[in-house]
Amino acid sequence: MPQFQMRSTVERLDKPSSYAMSKYKKRRRPSGDDANRAPSPDLEEKLRDASTLYVGNLSFYTTEEQIHALFSKAGELKRLVMGLDRFSKTPCGFCFVEYYTHEDALDCLKYIGGTKLDERIIRCDLDEGFSEGRQYGRGKSGGQVRDEYREEFDPGRGGFGKKFREDEQAYGNEYGPGQ
Repeated sequence: MPQFQMRSTVERLDKPSSYAMSKYKKRRRPSGDDANRAPSPDLEEKLRDASTLYVGNLSFYTTEEQIHALFSKAGELKRLVMGLDRFSKTPCGFCFVEYYTHEDALDCLKYIGGTKLDERIIRCDLDEGFSEGRQYGRGKSGGQVRDEYREEFDPGRGGFGKKFREDEQAYGNEYGPGQ
């Protein structure tokens, strides 16, 4: 008789995000001077008591007040840090929300993650903690990398992606006006 194995059909809420895992894996590869350094704490260990959330897919027009009003329903907020375009210092679609307790952060993942704010489905992930400099976008234009290559029009995130607009200007319509 085959062995029966129990599997959970519900994903853990406090699991590391795919972004955090890929960042962590890159950091763990020993090379040169890093080979002699003491190992850093495991990402899952850091997230075990994390009280900070990364919130993504926000509209560029979502305000701190709107975010505070929504996220304070899951618990008392310690701090809210808006993600900013590195050059223009305008919101660029993400933020960090820090709670006083890990339980409040998990409640937020459970009840607020995947809901709509400003007609956009927001994405919440546990984060290892905010540090100065992380509030700025990592894209070449100063915003988020994903917004650089977006080809579809998204009015909540500034229209077309920067790369798409540059290509349109550089090449234009090669065949003239449509018929």
